[in-house]
Amino acid sequence: MNHAYYLKAALLAIALAPGATVAEEGPPPAEGGESPGEGAPRHVRALVITTFGPERSAWRERLAPDSAIEVPGLHGSYPEVLCNEDDICLFTTGRGYANAATSMAILAFSPRFDFSDSWFLVSGVAGVDPHYATLGSPTWPRYLIDFGIQWELDARDIPAEWTTGYLSINTYSPTQSPHQEYGTEYYHLDDALVDRAVALSQGVELADSDAAAVYRNHYTTAPANQPPAVVQCDSVSSDTWWYGNRLADRAEQLAEQLSDGAARLCSAQQEDNAIVTALKRADEAGRLSRERTAVLNVGASFYRPYEGLSDADGLTGYARQGGYRPALTNMVRAGYPLVEAIAGDWSAWRQGLPPADRQEEARQAEGPQAEQGGSG
Repeated sequence: MNHAYYLKAALLAIALAPGATVAEEGPPPAEGGESPGEGAPRHVRALVITTFGPERSAWRERLAPDSAIEVPGLHGSYPEVLCNEDDICLFTTGRGYANAATSMAILAFSPRFDFSDSWFLVSGVAGVDPHYATLGSPTWPRYLIDFGIQWELDARDIPAEWTTGYLSINTYSPTQSPHQEYGTEYYHLDDALVDRAVALSQGVELADSDAAAVYRNHYTTAPANQPPAVVQCDSVSSDTWWYGNRLADRAEQLAEQLSDGAARLCSAQQEDNAIVTALKRADEAGRLSRERTAVLNVGASFYRPYEGLSDADGLTGYARQGGYRPALTNMVRAGYPLVEAIAGDWSAWRQGLPPADRQEEARQAEGPQAEQGGSG
């Protein structure tokens, strides 16, 4: 029997167990946040979470990482976590619920990292509702709604008195309130953190494109036909990429039901609820604080058509709307002030969300900010 092999396997299993803590892997990080020595877990002040290559590339250009740490089990196309000298790290899950939840859970429980006082920014492009946002607009949600946890009837079989074929599980009509059976139907992010993220991003210069400006002109009302602006509004997750007024109306209805009318839905994406669920599990195991999570979704396309456009043409022609490239750029421009604030005033952020006036004092002490970065 190879005793060394079995001893190594046993130690690895213990390290990866839900109850394992960073302290089991070595001494705690130094006061400044840096790893104290070879073999110690990599301390992270802020982790930027993306889902696919173009988002990763845009953030990589801005963060300028100088180290890469490979983590077994991550998505094959993105096996490394990239970190810079400010302890800001960049991580990519892969697209869709399965990839997002699996990759996030593997990283959150990896003994190679110390997330005990880290902040998390889930950052990506998304579809947006022209009633609340426009192409290129950065949106910061308080509520994350899971659109996939529902019952569904084929549209041809919907009862005459129903307005949609979707209803919450174990209910009798679309108007009946959900039962919260899964525990992941929605998340309410920390209000104070969302407010701070919005405030920090309000003054940034946002990118636009000629193609997006032309496409916006098909819409007759604001904000759809206006240049991009930072918006606080909420988001819905679903592995199914949907489009059209009827499905958007149902998403709004579900968001209102789950949030007791507090949510104002404006963006749709595929991974947020899956990522936050993995963070929640890691929080419950003592690995990190899920409350230190902010989400940024930037409008790459509309998910409601303009007058005269069919749903089929709107869905299949999403890439012709012109919002994709400015969305990637604005994702970084709007998101970077938050991670910069965390890294730049770490002694305060390490303890929790600093008072707003302290953040202003820190900004003034640093002098004029560097020119806004980003790709595109």
